[in-house]
Amino acid sequence: MLPRFFTSFKRSFKSLSEQEILALAIASEEDDSRIYRAYADKLKVAYPASAQILEDMAEVENTHRKSLIEIHRQRFGERIPLIRREHVQGFYERKPDWLRKNLSLEAVRQEAETMEEQAYRFYVEAAKQTSDASTRQLLGDLALAEQGHEDIARMLGDKHTPEDVKEAEDETARRQFVLTYVQPGLAGLMDGSVSTLAPIFAAAFATQDTWQTFLVGLSASVGAGISMGFTEAAHDDGKISGRGSPIKRGFACGIMTTIGGLGHALPYLIPQFWTATITAVVIVFFELWAIAFIQNRYMETPFLRAAFQVVLGGGLVLAAGILIGNG
Repeated sequence: MLPRFFTSFKRSFKSLSEQEILALAIASEEDDSRIYRAYADKLKVAYPASAQILEDMAEVENTHRKSLIEIHRQRFGERIPLIRREHVQGFYERKPDWLRKNLSLEAVRQEAETMEEQAYRFYVEAAKQTSDASTRQLLGDLALAEQGHEDIARMLGDKHTPEDVKEAEDETARRQFVLTYVQPGLAGLMDGSVSTLAPIFAAAFATQDTWQTFLVGLSASVGAGISMGFTEAAHDDGKISGRGSPIKRGFACGIMTTIGGLGHALPYLIPQFWTATITAVVIVFFELWAIAFIQNRYMETPFLRAAFQVVLGGGLVLAAGILIGNG
């Protein structure tokens, strides 16, 4: 019984016949063509130029598939064995559609490049491990075909995405990233960092009990994160505003809100009150600096103005918390 659990159900590449190798290449070219078309469908609305590149790459893969089928017909007849890359040990794999549909424009470009590189390397290494002359020639031809795909991709890129178009698409992708992740995440970080200052430091100075202060900070941070996350997800479905998936925005906002509050709540796990408080104040400084940096980096707010606004607001809330706690 035990050997069955440790035995791979995949074939080793060395055990494949020339016909099976050819069938594997046909199936792989067909799958890659479908992947490129799926990428093109995903990008065609926002990035039509890059989508056209992927459509052309899909057509190239389909052309190679037809050539491989013709070779198989000449050498082995009409019946192509059913063998796919997931049936073979060490063969490169492709992610299913549902794991690729949320990739960014740059990630799609890199994935397409990686697909060609993986196929080329596999055929080269497979040729080195094969002693049969005709099989080595077949694998070498396939490697050259995959290497040719990189040249075609480069030419297609020059044709469909000149530098100005590529820059425009990159700017669109950056804007979408800011709207979907940065903007709600920044709102959450500001709310979590600033709004929790008063209850945490009020509890700290009122009780002088670090554990009780930590519990207050933990509850305030988690509660604020849940509230902000649901609010962000519920108030805008993103269809008209173009801000992207409400679920993504909700998670970004909720998580960053919680992180913002926990930053200066966690120091109160330190038993010594003043050590914990001084540490929390230092962390607050870095939190406010991070908010100003993000505003400057992504929202194009002048750094000094962003720092002044954040530090002034944070300082007032912190002072209010300390005064209330000492009241």
